[in-house]
Amino acid sequence: MTIRTPRRAALALVAGGGAVALALAGCSAGSGGDAASDEPVTLTLLADNSESTLLPTQAIVDAFMAENPDITIEIETRPQGAEGDNVVKTRLSTGEMTDIFQYNSGSLLMALNPDSTVLNIGDEEFVDNLSDTFVSAVSTDNGVYGVPMGTAMGGGILYNIGIYEELGLEIPTTWDEFIANSEAATEAGYAGVIQSYADTWTSQLFVLGDFFNVLSADPDWATEYTAGNRKYVDEPALAGFSHLQEVHEAGIVNEDYASATYDDGVRMIATGEGAHYPMLTFAIPPMVENYPESAEGVGFFAMPGDGDANGLTAWTPSGLYGAATTEHPEAVKKFFEFVASPAACDAQTEAVGAAGPYLVEGCTIPDDVPRSVADMLPYFETEGGSLPALEFLSPIKGPALEQITVEVGSGIRPAEDGAALYDADVVKQAQQLGLEGW
Repeated sequence: MTIRTPRRAALALVAGGGAVALALAGCSAGSGGDAASDEPVTLTLLADNSESTLLPTQAIVDAFMAENPDITIEIETRPQGAEGDNVVKTRLSTGEMTDIFQYNSGSLLMALNPDSTVLNIGDEEFVDNLSDTFVSAVSTDNGVYGVPMGTAMGGGILYNIGIYEELGLEIPTTWDEFIANSEAATEAGYAGVIQSYADTWTSQLFVLGDFFNVLSADPDWATEYTAGNRKYVDEPALAGFSHLQEVHEAGIVNEDYASATYDDGVRMIATGEGAHYPMLTFAIPPMVENYPESAEGVGFFAMPGDGDANGLTAWTPSGLYGAATTEHPEAVKKFFEFVASPAACDAQTEAVGAAGPYLVEGCTIPDDVPRSVADMLPYFETEGGSLPALEFLSPIKGPALEQITVEVGSGIRPAEDGAALYDADVVKQAQQLGLEGW
């Protein structure tokens, strides 16, 4: 199966969702510097320290330097999650950011005030090679700021096929069916639902991955949320927090959920220690690399909900961005031109495989993708089968969500209290963005 990304195509990723303006006050970052220089240039690139980020980043950098021996790119690493976010924000605010940095697209990027801190590439021709879906996630009214690294992703459930076959389970499309399957796996001696709260960011999937179901129940939810008229403490958005509470109270999670890491979660689903792992599909390539049996042994399905609709909450990939303070803007743009090409997609695929469709014109993925990727693609290919995650429809995402979801998922705080706390958490950010209604 070959997926071709048409020029500026929006894919099914944005089917049924309306984009909101992500306008921020500020001035566009200018460029200058190295345009006429033929001297060798060394650029620095900051990326998070996960294998799923470093492997494709290194592959792109190596392929670029092979074609451009006058430009050297040195990779630095930062932690993942909230700690890594703080590193990025601190280095940008102090003017000590590397020439290039890897970071989220969508609302978290908007919180960096890119009009002031990030290199504007909106006038570059290579931006036309990017899908509208991605461009909208890295743009403000004043500019375009990033190029994609990786593929579009889905947020849902990785499941162990061997356990499903052993127990005669069918793919669930409702939450009750999912809980029943998880209980059956637990009774058989497996972890029904794998949780890995030592890496706190992994605790968010039941909330964030449920957004297809929220939009299906209330198509105006994202727009009204941005206007201050929707809350997580109310249904349908409360469901994600309630799901976290339910899996904990049902006793169907792994006993070491509090100390288990993301790497532990990937191992457990790949080797059959657990039946389900709520996760983004960017985890698939490194999982297959480390556990080859998972290529055919692990499948994927969208987050089950409580309504009639069943579909995928989708994420655009993270981006590579230039710091506004770089002394080598033309070299950065030359690298970005390469990233926005099939050659960079091919380098990533060769290094780690493909976890979904690329959002660059002319890029393809192999026919022999892992089973979990093959399971995900029909959601993108079916009209209305996928809807964007909230962070691509609204600039609001509070910084404390991962800590709150750990508390709810650990039984420390009930779902309603966690949702209310998160509603309070986002108020300050909405006010900082100057949004009306907050």
